[in-house]
Amino acid sequence: MTFATRHLPESKLAALRLGVDAAVESVAARLRALADGDTPPPFVVPERSTLRALARVFNVDDAELELICAAAGYDIDPAIGDAIEAINGTGVFDVALAARLAGPRVWDILCPEAPLRRWRLIELAGNGPLRQKQIRLDERILHALLGTTYLDARLDGLLQHTALDAPVGAATQGLVRALIEAWSTGPLPLVLLAGRDRLSKRAIAAAAARELGILLYRIRAADIPSDWTQRSALAVLLDRELALSGAAVLIEADRDSAPAAATLADLITGPTIVAAEEPPVPDRTPRLRLELAPPAAGERREIWQRALGDKADAIAGDDLERLAAQFAIDAPAIAAAAATLIDSTAPAHTRAQALWDAARAQGRRTLDGLAERIDSHATWDDLVLPADQLDLLHDLAGHVREAWRVNDAWGWAARSERGLGAAALFAGPSGTGKTLAAEVLAGELRLDLYRIDLSQVVSKYIGETEKNLARIFNAAEDGGAILLFDEADALFGKRSEVKDSHDRYANVEVSYLLQRMEAYRGLAILTTNLKSALDTAFLRRLRYVVTFPFPDAAARAEIWKRVFPPQTPREDLDPSALAKLNVSGGSIRSIALNAAYLAAAVPEPVKTSHIRRAARREYAKLEKPFTASEQEAFR
Repeated sequence: MTFATRHLPESKLAALRLGVDAAVESVAARLRALADGDTPPPFVVPERSTLRALARVFNVDDAELELICAAAGYDIDPAIGDAIEAINGTGVFDVALAARLAGPRVWDILCPEAPLRRWRLIELAGNGPLRQKQIRLDERILHALLGTTYLDARLDGLLQHTALDAPVGAATQGLVRALIEAWSTGPLPLVLLAGRDRLSKRAIAAAAARELGILLYRIRAADIPSDWTQRSALAVLLDRELALSGAAVLIEADRDSAPAAATLADLITGPTIVAAEEPPVPDRTPRLRLELAPPAAGERREIWQRALGDKADAIAGDDLERLAAQFAIDAPAIAAAAATLIDSTAPAHTRAQALWDAARAQGRRTLDGLAERIDSHATWDDLVLPADQLDLLHDLAGHVREAWRVNDAWGWAARSERGLGAAALFAGPSGTGKTLAAEVLAGELRLDLYRIDLSQVVSKYIGETEKNLARIFNAAEDGGAILLFDEADALFGKRSEVKDSHDRYANVEVSYLLQRMEAYRGLAILTTNLKSALDTAFLRRLRYVVTFPFPDAAARAEIWKRVFPPQTPREDLDPSALAKLNVSGGSIRSIALNAAYLAAAVPEPVKTSHIRRAARREYAKLEKPFTASEQEAFR
């Protein structure tokens, strides 16, 4: 089957319909001659008619076109029905009458693998012997002969018409041109469109279809039937629809549905695009693989400017540069974020902040399904740390904030993409503020913080851990997010001596992690209770190492001063006395919160007695006895 565009002016469609009418009249004349016992005149099909277009699309000859006209003519021209009734007395166009028109070839023509039935242009209805079965023209084919194009009702819901008008960058436009060129010359190749960005791939296909003047339908590979019979029937209807509508199909697949996409692509012959992060390779040839790389920061800036239009002048250049560098989102996501900028009277800083938050929300699309997002309102005032550690954290925030300037504007990224990230290790005992510090940084930088659940990342199957981590890092790059690997020594431990295959593959996983950490341009925070458990090669790739000490008495007193919200009523609490409880900041918060619940049950302000009860429960949980000095805190 070949591919032909069917978008024609109304005047040409009228001429084509006249050609069909003439062919139907020719069949009627032949049937009347049979009814009268005369020799039928030749069947004539005008060169300019939808029948000729149908013949080219489905590779049918004049004898097959005559049967199509005979079946169609019963609905178009009542004279054919009268002639058929005069011949067989029933008015039904059956196989026996088709044999009188086509001769012995009728059995080849009506074979299930011949074009008429292979493409379901006709169907045989009724019971009994084959010669008595009625020949019916498919309704979709009847309307096509009359110049009417619509989506077959049997495909409604599976196929979606796609016509995006999203801004595309220069690199993306290059893929659009490559797709147009591939479909404009020679045999139509199956296009494999690779890349992580599903919406950008859809926009590329839509832009190419728009320039070619064809329709674009898309189908989710997950919706393709698993039953072979149903899948084969879908392929026939889909392939037929592509030819009749002058359309292409975009099959969108994920990792699980990729095999189904490959199978369907092998069953159809029309213009087909299989879009997936890593498209499967079907047997169908010729094939063309196109790779959609994430747009670079400079290209994203251009897309932002086009999407904002006149509003771009209201955003400071540095704000736009940082926005484009931080969020590696695609053109459709940029357009969606830019559309949220409505208030043109707001101050420039407010507008830039609104765009930042909109881009941040767009960047969550893929990462939200892979990791746990932590929403926190923690500030620098919530952190009680020595001055050196606080200075390191402020430097880390500055590193992330100005990364766009150093890497892009100052040329470091052009020299080498390696090692431009801000990977940090937070080491210290449990409860010393490592996770809280990550929350403070996320709030300071107005970035999303995601905690990685190691139990969902590490897999016993070879290669799966790397794939899981790759998906997380790729999604984090797109959204400019901060990754938090809690208790990272369980995953990033020392590489062991190779004694068997398990050790070898475990070391491969660690090596892969080292490479990804060095290549990741965002902020990845690793927390550990035991710094010595980490591989030394891994430590070399960390730009910041912050040690969180166990709080001394002065630090514990400061934590007690800050731990209660201002709205919480308190009475006779002495932070200096409570600081004698030799516990970490995390335990102090737990004691304070439990004490608040005990006080609220009365209700009354939080008192030392509530702190005492809550502390006993915390110590019991930790299996830690009270020392003599700690008991003095409640005297």
